[in-house]
Amino acid sequence: MPTGKVRFYDDEKGFGFISTDDGQDVFLHATALPAGTDSLKPGTRLEFGVADGKRGLQALAVRVLEAPVSLSKRNRKPADDMAIIVEDLVKLLDGIGADLRRGRYPSAGHGKKIAAVLRKVADDLDA
Repeated sequence: MPTGKVRFYDDEKGFGFISTDDGQDVFLHATALPAGTDSLKPGTRLEFGVADGKRGLQALAVRVLEAPVSLSKRNRKPADDMAIIVEDLVKLLDGIGADLRRGRYPSAGHGKKIAAVLRKVADDLDA
């Protein structure tokens, strides 16, 4: 059976393309995916059958061989470090909450910094 990597896959549309190990593009429809497969990330290694369709090669009976390890997970901070960051974030937000209860919003510059910190922590937790 041929193997390749997911080049592109759109969950909403239910299709994508695989780049085979020999460089060909193969159409991938959601119906060819194994049961319980919700999503495919680019770089996921697959094994699949191939049929000649109306518009070229089409994957059949796909089997996931190896999901890619995201770069963000590889670079993830240790849990102990994240615990300290989250504790400091809670203290920061407590201070902002106290100011808001007094009717004072943070300045625009301070608000942007807080929003950036929240986004970064959220990204680190979501990795």
